[in-house]
Amino acid sequence: MKKTEEFFLINKQRNRVKRFRKFENISNKENDFIEIEYGCIYKSSSKPIYKGSRIESIEDARKEYKSLLKEGWKKTNIFRSYF
Repeated sequence: MKKTEEFFLINKQRNRVKRFRKFENISNKENDFIEIEYGCIYKSSSKPIYKGSRIESIEDARKEYKSLLKEGWKKTNIFRSYF
């Protein structure tokens, strides 16, 4: 099993986090999809509470990622072990 690269963003208030990673669809040869998982952080010292996920095309996921960066979200890796 290969390790999937993933990217985390956290909002300005540090109370929401999103994870972007490649979606591996075994039944479809075309794997041009990204899974976007999102969660909330209630205390700065705690792990995020997982709220849900959705599957987007790579192009739509890139647009959302860029849009979030423009809104002030920041890249982070501190939640890598929690998801």
